[in-house]
Amino acid sequence: MATQAKRRRSTSSTRASASSGAGPGAGRLRGARSFQVAGPVRGSDPDLDPVAGFLSWCRQVGLELSPKVTVSRQGTVAGYGMVARESVQPGELLFAVPRAALLSQHTCSIGGLLERERGALQSQSGWVPLLLALLHELQTPASLWSPYFALWPELGRLEHPMFWPEEERRQLLQGTGVPEAVEKDLANIRSEYYSIVLPFMEAHPDLFSPRVRSLDLYRQLVALVMAYSFQEPLEEEDDEKEPNSPLMVPAADILNHLANHNANLEYSPNCLRMVATKPIPKGHEIFNTYGQMANWQLIHMYGFAEPYPDNIDDTADIQMVTVREAALQGTKVEAERLLLLERWDFLCKLEMVGEEGAFVIGREEVLTEEELTTTLKVLCMSAEEFREFKDQDGWGDNKREEDSLTIKNIPKLKASWRQLLRDSVLLTLQTYATDLKSEQDLLSNKEVYTKLSWREQQALQVRFGQKMILNQLLELTS
Repeated sequence: MATQAKRRRSTSSTRASASSGAGPGAGRLRGARSFQVAGPVRGSDPDLDPVAGFLSWCRQVGLELSPKVTVSRQGTVAGYGMVARESVQPGELLFAVPRAALLSQHTCSIGGLLERERGALQSQSGWVPLLLALLHELQTPASLWSPYFALWPELGRLEHPMFWPEEERRQLLQGTGVPEAVEKDLANIRSEYYSIVLPFMEAHPDLFSPRVRSLDLYRQLVALVMAYSFQEPLEEEDDEKEPNSPLMVPAADILNHLANHNANLEYSPNCLRMVATKPIPKGHEIFNTYGQMANWQLIHMYGFAEPYPDNIDDTADIQMVTVREAALQGTKVEAERLLLLERWDFLCKLEMVGEEGAFVIGREEVLTEEELTTTLKVLCMSAEEFREFKDQDGWGDNKREEDSLTIKNIPKLKASWRQLLRDSVLLTLQTYATDLKSEQDLLSNKEVYTKLSWREQQALQVRFGQKMILNQLLELTS
């Protein structure tokens, strides 16, 4: 029975860091030229263009593409994509990838070695074995996957913010949370490379030439795995197990992303199947989804953002410590401040808040409703109510309907809750370098907008989407 690829959505209290176990998605980046470390591709014809070579390879490995679809740069939103040559109906198979064609730590030519050394290759990200597999296969002219590599973007031109100059990254993405996530990524990548990856390659010089022993190349491959790899979901009964290792899925990673996608990847024992989920007219692009991802996640992990208002999964974060700061602003004497900090410590004990956590707000729902509701309630309680609540360890409190923290119910919240939420939003908006009106002016002036660089445009979409959600909260709490 086929298992449908699960959507991923970050509703946890901490921002996902791409190299710290956030887990890869299914991605597609803006493509440029292809990248090769190795020499000639096995069995390749120098007169073939990359697409023709890839399609020939697909036939050789049993990767079946429907005659109704084609791989093309024409009619796609970015780089290579897949386009319908004929009308496609929901449920139709677009292509099937046999498991033997997948590139993973198990299928690569050094899979046996990686399995034997599995203990030494454990890392925070969990991606090291796949990355070593890629480093080895890329330098091998006879690699089975060479025609597949030919469709990759040029690694030196990836648009992830981790490759932007630090000053530009901070200037364009201040307040979004992306610069902080990138800094964690870069530190983790460097540590992982020098403590695990480089020693392993140096211990096996016959398998890894000096030209692939490079931190820059490793960083680029981390970004590629972040954007292109897939992670097969666990069966429901296996949810307690460790997540499956990431893998590269030729053909599937050609599809670009759209929140309102029209295709979905399904997993079965013998193959992975891309199936249409909506009618796709002739000439229209076929889109997969990388998960229910906010624009800050898209730009962080894939190097692009969806233009407003297309991303229905966009979110804005209110840092948990910002709510604490807003509450502390309302204290007048030291005794009140100490009492409030006692309440915060109790919320930490309940695991409702944390120093690096965030409350996640979507356009139509509060994704961290329980955490935010409990935090507002506890911080706004009377001293007597808090003593009773604390004595019961946070249990026994009957939740009233008017205290339900849905977007539409925010105006009905207690005045003290609304005020604390409003103060928290105002503090959050102060972290951005620009205000909402200046962003609106840029977006509404097409002539000015088109003169912005690609990075400026994408960063603007991230900032604007977040500020629209935050300003909606201001209106609801006024």
